[in-house]
Amino acid sequence: MTLTLLASTALAFFFNLFEPFFKFGQKHLGFSKLGWLFVGPNLLVFGLFTFLPILINLIYAMTGGVNLMPSERPYVGGENFGILFECRNYLDITTCRKDIFWRAILNTVQFSVIQVTLMVLLSLVTALVLNRKIVGRGFWRGVFFYPVLLSPVVVALIWKWLLQNEGAFNAGLVAMGSQPVEWLTTGSWAFFWTVFVSIWAHMGFYTLILLAGLQAIPKDMYEAAEMDAASPWRTLTRITLPLLMPNLIVVLVLAMIRAVQIFDEVFVLTGGGPGSATTFIVQFIYQTGFAEQIHLYGLAAAASLVLALGLMTLTLVQLKLTKANEAGKRAR
Repeated sequence: MTLTLLASTALAFFFNLFEPFFKFGQKHLGFSKLGWLFVGPNLLVFGLFTFLPILINLIYAMTGGVNLMPSERPYVGGENFGILFECRNYLDITTCRKDIFWRAILNTVQFSVIQVTLMVLLSLVTALVLNRKIVGRGFWRGVFFYPVLLSPVVVALIWKWLLQNEGAFNAGLVAMGSQPVEWLTTGSWAFFWTVFVSIWAHMGFYTLILLAGLQAIPKDMYEAAEMDAASPWRTLTRITLPLLMPNLIVVLVLAMIRAVQIFDEVFVLTGGGPGSATTFIVQFIYQTGFAEQIHLYGLAAAASLVLALGLMTLTLVQLKLTKANEAGKRAR
């Protein structure tokens, strides 16, 4: 009891220290604007680490040269964007001045379509299974979510150890009398493993979102369907999927945004190779601005703005789909 009283007194003393500050704010700002005192520090930090870098990025995209300081970089307008989009034939990326940029875009689109489709389907199936009354349900939920807790670099290093030429997979093949496979040095295999590893690492997160949506569906709806002798497929398509649609939209858009921004796992696993088979847009930005011998900061900044435009488009799509889904619910 004494400790509780002492803690309450200390807490009251701590808050009383800020009372003159709040009274001053209420007097000069008014009660309606007092909230800006609370959000002000957060807005300051957010602006410093979000809006200011965006502004600096715009400056770099409009300037040229290899100097790092903005004051030492000449203004070139949209020249960097012109270099990225300069092609004699847009149907043949080899005719483009920066063909590696277009190769990175094509790889990113291909990766996003394949990875997101498989991610959503596998996450949905896994959530449906984990939502049933199975033996060790809590254990299996933890197993599927565990990779999400790992760093992407750790995930890539684990799989690189398994897939390298003298790794565990090839050791198993040799032990069974088969020939080793160049998992990470063959273009098709390297691309396959980037998709597989990214799904393995992040599927648990999306499964958790869908599982939460499944558990929010009223049980009496399933009981009514069972009383009407509805088949499992009809129950899935008429009850589960329509009521799970908001969660599915969130999963779809979040997975697409993450897929477009893929970098960590691929950089450690394949380094963008072999050749440019697994070079994606973020890695192109990194290589152009930092990894190559001549640092083309302006070109990298322009490519990052192209990426930002794509991400903004995906975000707007999510908002539109969410509003359309809510409007459909109200109409029903």
